[in-house]
Amino acid sequence: MSVGHQDGSPPPSSSPCSSGAPISNYYPIGHDLKHPDDRYRLEHDRSSFESQGVLSPLLPGSPHATALRSNSIEMQDSGISSLENEREAQRINRKMDLYLLPLLSLLYLFNGLDRGNIGNAQTQGFTHDIGALPDDLNLAVSLFFVTFVLFQMPSAAVGQWLGPSTWLPIMMLCWGLITTIQAFIWGKAALITTRLLIGVFEAGFYPTCIVYLGSFYSRFDLATRIGLFYGQYAIASAFSGALSYAIFQVSHAWLKPWQLLFIIEGVLTCVLGAIAWLWLPTGPRGAWFLSHSERQFVVDRVGGVEPNAAKYSSITRRDLVETLRDWKLWFVLVFNICASVPVTAFSVFLPLVVQGMGYESVEANLMSVPPAVCGAVGLYLFASSSDRHRERGWHIVGALVVALGGLVGVVGSVSNAAKYASLCVFLFGSYVPPPLTVAWLSGNTPTAGKRALVVGANGLGNLAGAIGSQLYRAEYAPGYKLPLVVTLGFVGVALTGYVAYRYTLRAVNARRAAIRKSKSAEQIEAERVDSVRHADRKWVFVYDL
Repeated sequence: MSVGHQDGSPPPSSSPCSSGAPISNYYPIGHDLKHPDDRYRLEHDRSSFESQGVLSPLLPGSPHATALRSNSIEMQDSGISSLENEREAQRINRKMDLYLLPLLSLLYLFNGLDRGNIGNAQTQGFTHDIGALPDDLNLAVSLFFVTFVLFQMPSAAVGQWLGPSTWLPIMMLCWGLITTIQAFIWGKAALITTRLLIGVFEAGFYPTCIVYLGSFYSRFDLATRIGLFYGQYAIASAFSGALSYAIFQVSHAWLKPWQLLFIIEGVLTCVLGAIAWLWLPTGPRGAWFLSHSERQFVVDRVGGVEPNAAKYSSITRRDLVETLRDWKLWFVLVFNICASVPVTAFSVFLPLVVQGMGYESVEANLMSVPPAVCGAVGLYLFASSSDRHRERGWHIVGALVVALGGLVGVVGSVSNAAKYASLCVFLFGSYVPPPLTVAWLSGNTPTAGKRALVVGANGLGNLAGAIGSQLYRAEYAPGYKLPLVVTLGFVGVALTGYVAYRYTLRAVNARRAAIRKSKSAEQIEAERVDSVRHADRKWVFVYDL
């Protein structure tokens, strides 16, 4: 991160449009650097958007351009100035919530089902039936996360190139087919191969969906929608348990229960992929469920006056370089990995952990439903609060505190009933950090190409799945005491790291505010529109906290 090169800014001009007054004249009085959070709330919507060089209210221009800039300032993100525009935004949001969000959420539900159903199958002797060992399951799950992580950024780039409405259905059809084939495999090698391939095709689904949603919803409407969307990961655990319980009651002449599970879920995934191909619009400009004026409203809100803001394009070399140099991404990624260990591990091993609390194999699948539902509820409550208060960091920290308390209860309780109740509390907070982190990074990355890569790179947080799959090995069953203690350590590290990350962003905001205060209006305008620094590296950009 660089806020230097101050001497490279143009000197103050005597033009009428810029008096050379310091930047403090352009912000409300009474907010000194001792209160960077206050300054952040007052400055952020305008300055972060202007850092893209889109809004230039200090420069003269045509009446049409001036009108567009004024309109965009009023409509940008949640900073809508008029009640009428705010009501219009909420009405359009509800329309998109009805036509777009449910299908995407359903698709992600099956993404989670096909990723975690191997844990449900194992309660019915999956590895024994295919001639493999229980530890081979842990190895296969770990290797799944290798391809899942390695292909996140490339797959997200393909999604940016082809467009999400094309790439999402293709990915679903591919991994749905492999899930179906998984019902007929034999041996360790086939198990590992199918898991590697599912990892390849599932890798880009989540980041591509986030970029897609970000092209429809404004910054502080996004976390709630990501919460509802990502919540399907928790619902997948619950639904997988309930669906497995139902399927395992079925007797078939020559198919085992776990084979029926893979076939049913794989075929349904392919069907949904075909539906998505027909249903999903290419973007806001192609949203068939919106009127022309509504489409323009959405484009203006998320892209301002950029004519191509709502269209998808290829990734540029500078996008890649800036992503690799993005300190805030790599800073938070370490702690996102730590925070993701519980989610990724329990998406597969929750039925086995519950089984260790005294439940039979079939019953354990059913009893894994309430903890997963608690995770979905907790995620929605924290995400909606985060959007409402326009704050990310403390919401993530609060969720980690809840998760930490619940996990202490799981580890320290004697009775199975107390452990089970603590497990529900633990998962209530565990699902919150990953989606709020991606909303945080997305909101702090103003350019579309880099945003796609940042969201894809954030997928490295799924390395937590490789960690979790090696923690919850069969040798630690039925209590899984050591794995739970290690998970407790990961959550504690994540808690400390997110606190440090928020204070670091706050310090950067304060430093940039000091720079702006020493600059003239023309120098600030030059920083907004030049290409010396890119996107959020500009000192006119203020980070969400």
